[in-house]
Amino acid sequence: MKKTVLSLFTVSLFAVSNAQPTVITGGNNNAATLVNPASTEDVLKLKDTEHDFAKIPQGKPAYYSFEITNTGKVPLKLDNVQASCGCTTPEWSRDEIAAGANAVIKVGYNAAAEGPFEKVITITYNTNQTKQLKIKGTVWKAPDGSAPANASIDLLKKQSF
Repeated sequence: MKKTVLSLFTVSLFAVSNAQPTVITGGNNNAATLVNPASTEDVLKLKDTEHDFAKIPQGKPAYYSFEITNTGKVPLKLDNVQASCGCTTPEWSRDEIAAGANAVIKVGYNAAAEGPFEKVITITYNTNQTKQLKIKGTVWKAPDGSAPANASIDLLKKQSF
C-alpha cells in the first residue's frame, strides 16, 4: 500500500513540475523571464470564418475568398487546407505569408446536388495548429430545357416597318 501511495505521489509531483512555467535568465538586463511552453501564440487571424451563399442555381459553381492575416513576427506557412468533401475545393498560395501580411483562401463549391449544404474547410498551419472555415447555402434546381417560346417575338417578325 505504501508503495502505491508513494508511486502516485511521485507521478503527481512530476506532472505538476512539468506544468510550471520555465524561468529563463539572461538578456541585457539579466531579468528573469517566465515562459509557459504549453501556450502558443495564435498568429493566424481570419476576417470571417463562415460564408452563406444563400441560394445558388444547380450546376453553377460558387466561390468565396476568405481573407487571412499573419499577426505574428515571423513568416507563416499554411501546411494544408482541406475540405470535408470533394464538392468543395480550396485554393491557396503555398508561399509563406510575411509577418503582418494578408493572404486569401479561395473556396469553390460545385453546386451539383440540389438542397441545403454546409461544408467545413480545415486550415493546418505551423505544423500542428488548425482553424476551420465554413460555407453553407441552398442549391435550387434549375429548370429543365431552354426557356419557353416567346409569342411576342413571332408577332414582331410578322410586322413590317
